[in-house]
Amino acid sequence: MNSPILQLLVLAGIAIFLVLRLRSVLGTREGFEKPPAQSSPTTRRDGPELEVIEGGPDLDITDHVPDGSDSALALADMKRAEPGFGVSDFLSGARGAYEMILMGFERGEIEDLRPFLGEDVFETFEAVVEQRAEQGLTIEAEFVGVREMTLTEATFDPETRRGEVTVKYVGELTSVVKDDTGQVIEGSATAVKKQKDTWTYARIMGSDNPNWQLVATDE
Repeated sequence: MNSPILQLLVLAGIAIFLVLRLRSVLGTREGFEKPPAQSSPTTRRDGPELEVIEGGPDLDITDHVPDGSDSALALADMKRAEPGFGVSDFLSGARGAYEMILMGFERGEIEDLRPFLGEDVFETFEAVVEQRAEQGLTIEAEFVGVREMTLTEATFDPETRRGEVTVKYVGELTSVVKDDTGQVIEGSATAVKKQKDTWTYARIMGSDNPNWQLVATDE
C-alpha cells in the first residue's frame, strides 16, 4: 500500500474517532430541542423595581397602601375571604362608580343608583334632590374626569365578613345651577371646577351580590 494512501486512512480514522468523541460529550441538536434554560426576568410594574419571591409582598396591595399597615392587613383578609377580589380591579370600578354616582346626584337621577348606595346615603341624596325640586332649582353638569384617586383606608370584620374601603377623589366637572326660569344663579358651563370627595364603600366579602355600596361621604 502506498505511503500517501496509508496516511490518508490513518487521518480519516482519527477524524472519525474525534467526531464520535465530541458527539458523546456535547450531544446533538435536532428539530425543536429547547435552548439552554435562562433565568426569568424580575416581574416589573410601574414604580420601584421589586423582586417577586415566594411569600413576598402582594403588589396588588402594596402598590396602594404601605406594606404591613392596618389597611394592607385588612385587604389581605378580604382576599382570603374572597379569592377573586383584587384591589386594582376594585379601584378601577371605583373610578367609574364615582362618575356614575356623582353625575346621578348632580342631575337628580338617583333612583337608578339605589343598588349602589347604602340606605343612609340614599336617604341623604334623596332629601337634597327633593329640596332642590321644591326650590325650583336644576343642575346641569358635565363630568370631565378623575384628576386624583387614592385608597386611604381599608377595614375588615372577620365575623360579619364586611369589608370597607375608603377612597379619596379629586374630580373635575362643569356645573351650572339654574332657577325655575332658566336663569343661571351659580356656576359656569365652561369653567372646570375641582370636586373633592372622600367616599367609603362596603360589601360582604364572598357574597353573591357583586355590588359595593357607597355607605359614607365626606369632603
